[in-house]
This record gives sequence, structure tokens and C-alpha cells, in this order.
Amino acid sequence: MNTREHHIISRSPEETLHFGEVLGTHVTKGSVIALSGELGTGKTCLAQGIAKGLRVPEHLYVTSPSYVLVNEYAGSLRLFHLDLYRIDNVAQLDDIGIDEMLSSDDVTVIEWAEKMGDALPEERLFVSISIIDEQTRDFHLTASGQSAVDLLERCSAEYGA
Repeated sequence: MNTREHHIISRSPEETLHFGEVLGTHVTKGSVIALSGELGTGKTCLAQGIAKGLRVPEHLYVTSPSYVLVNEYAGSLRLFHLDLYRIDNVAQLDDIGIDEMLSSDDVTVIEWAEKMGDALPEERLFVSISIIDEQTRDFHLTASGQSAVDLLERCSAEYGA
């Protein structure tokens, strides 16, 4: 499978939001963006930017679905935003229809994606976020599969990183 890696440094929540918006403008039908990182690294901020790039109406404030597991937003493509922080095992995802979401033409953003283990689709953009200091984050992006590699290349070119 075709893969590519890239690093992006964000020096503020505004930069994280902007990078997410760039991602959102370039995702295609069926894109899966898997986010990983400690609490407070900016996963939800990045998801908000992706929603903005997908033209989710601003009055639909994107929040982390920690208690409901998934929120759905209408935009240029439908966005499923999952937060797996509170799940104990992957079997719990069957109750929310994860297979249908991941096999659809919609965009799926998954916070705490590492909890899915082998259930995470092979074709994806995996974003591991690390804290450098109070404002600065390191985004380690790993694209797996041709559509994810293409997404990463388009975003890298536009974002200028």
C-alpha cells in the first residue's frame, strides 16, 4: 500500500484551525482522518477546521462528541465526527454503525482513533499530535492508500509546509 509521512508544526490554535480547514477543502468522498494525541493537543480544534473546510454552517458549532460518540454535520460532504475517548472496546462501535460510516461516501474524523486498533480502515490519513509547548503542536501525518497520499500532497502544497 502506498504511504507517505509529513510533519507540520502549529504554533497556535488558529494555525491548527487553519490547517484543518485546508484538510477539509481537499478531502474527498470516503476520506477517513484518524486523530491521536493526549488530552488538550488540539484534536477537536483540527476537527472544527475540517468542518469549516467542508462548509459546515457556522451556526452548527462542532464539539467533541465525548458522550454521544458521534456527531453528524451537513456540509459540502456529510461529516461524521467520532470521539472514542470513552469507549472500552471496539465492539461498542457496532452500536453506532461504524461500519456504515466508514464504507460510505462521507468524511469521517475519528478522535482517539488508536482505540480502534485493527478495525481502523487501512485507507486513511492518520494524524498523531504531540505537545511541544503550551501553544505549539507537532502534527505527524501518515497517509496510507493512494487517496490519502493524494490528500496529504494537496494539503502540504497549499499549507506551505
